[in-house]
Amino acid sequence: MQFLGGNRRKLRLADDQRNACYPHSLQFYLQPPSGNISLIEFENLAIDRVKLLKAVENLGVSYVKGSEQYQSKLEAELRKLKFSYRENLEDEYEPRRRDHISHFILRLAYCQSEELRRWFIQQEMDLLRFRFSILPKDKIQSFLKDSHLQFEAISDEEKTLREQDIMASSHSLGGVQLELESVYKIPFADALDLFRGRKVYLENGFAYVPLKDIVAIILNEFRTKLSKALALTARSLPAVQSDERLQPLLNHLSHSYTGQDYSTQGNVGKVSLDQIDSLSTKSFPPCMRQLHKALRENHHLRHGGRMQYGLFLKGIGLTLEQALQFWKQEFIRGKMDPDKFDKGYSYNIRHSFGKEGKRTDYTPYSCLKIILTNPPSQGDYHGCPFRHSDPELLRQKLQAYKIPPSGINQILDLVKGTHYQVACQKFFEMTHNVDDCGFSLSHPNQFFFESQRILSGGKDVKKESVQAETPQPKPSVQRSKDASSALASLNSSLEMDLEGLEELLQ
Repeated sequence: MQFLGGNRRKLRLADDQRNACYPHSLQFYLQPPSGNISLIEFENLAIDRVKLLKAVENLGVSYVKGSEQYQSKLEAELRKLKFSYRENLEDEYEPRRRDHISHFILRLAYCQSEELRRWFIQQEMDLLRFRFSILPKDKIQSFLKDSHLQFEAISDEEKTLREQDIMASSHSLGGVQLELESVYKIPFADALDLFRGRKVYLENGFAYVPLKDIVAIILNEFRTKLSKALALTARSLPAVQSDERLQPLLNHLSHSYTGQDYSTQGNVGKVSLDQIDSLSTKSFPPCMRQLHKALRENHHLRHGGRMQYGLFLKGIGLTLEQALQFWKQEFIRGKMDPDKFDKGYSYNIRHSFGKEGKRTDYTPYSCLKIILTNPPSQGDYHGCPFRHSDPELLRQKLQAYKIPPSGINQILDLVKGTHYQVACQKFFEMTHNVDDCGFSLSHPNQFFFESQRILSGGKDVKKESVQAETPQPKPSVQRSKDASSALASLNSSLEMDLEGLEELLQ
């Protein structure tokens, strides 16, 4: 693709040619776009795609994915940003073209680190899941063929012949009449996850998968292909970055839009060591609350726990000196020799503050990173309680946190549906006595600061004595914001933050 400084002249294609370019409202993005595009359009497409993916992220942690509210709000965002979303709409060529080109533009920006790739893949998968869920059944087979997926819908005769075996093996059908459900014959190797869970019927090297279950297989294929494509893009990135017209925009996108990093800027020194115990019960999210409890009880945490909790404390305002004092005091209570701590542990703390090694100033872990990476093993306390805890153990923890039985059931239902961040957001609302928290939870430090804002009547946490600075929660705190206003605020902030990029590119 070539980039032109001025407005480009759009090519006019016949209807059949336009349909051949983009036969569906969704795609696997197997072929990069070709042709000419202006730098202004390049920038606008990149910005709109980022807005869309941020909307996907925010809606995913505000509503249950697939719910009616989630579907309607995401469709509204796609319509507003003029991206493709439904089949059989008139003049869909331009929205589909925008979707195609903007996806590949963001590949350039989000291939630069593991964290960026992980965020990008997750949002693109959620977008594909939504589009597939509204794809008409008569279009599914052609979409699978165009995506190079060898998944073939079996005939009614084959379905009737294997009806009992398929119904007995596929738990997702749950009483649905098989004649009303499409069943796909796919290679056994593509259905390993279903096979491990004993959720699929196998015969002669093929799996017979109902439509409800094939979505997970399609998403897994998409994730694999996109992950490989991003790795290849990263290798060729130096050649793209040498173009001084593109480098400012790509760098700006890759550094700005995976959510706030909650570094210590503006928070340093706002929390004293004496406050931590009190704050842990009032304003820490469950993941950090369990780490703090384990540290106080065992006077030690393994490396994964120290990194997750240490960076969280750094993000809420602990200085390097406070962090060294905090960890040393606790480890010494566990009968550790002070010299051993100085030699074996203080270096890692200084390293996380950017004072040793590569001088990288590490930022606190996001919910996405905690959920998707480094799962805890026996003896570990890090991770996400909603993702990594046994359901019965999680129930006991919620009871200890004084969540009412009805609330516990709501949270466990969300966890069962793998809506971990929504479950944590529901926990926030119940522990702070609000009907709608008015934000999309994506970071443990966001949980802390939003909690402090509510408990202090809208003010930030202040460094005072523990007795003087501990406000009690109001009986009923109402927040009028909802996810829609959060999205509107997001779009506004993105537009403000991107002002001046056009000048950078000229």
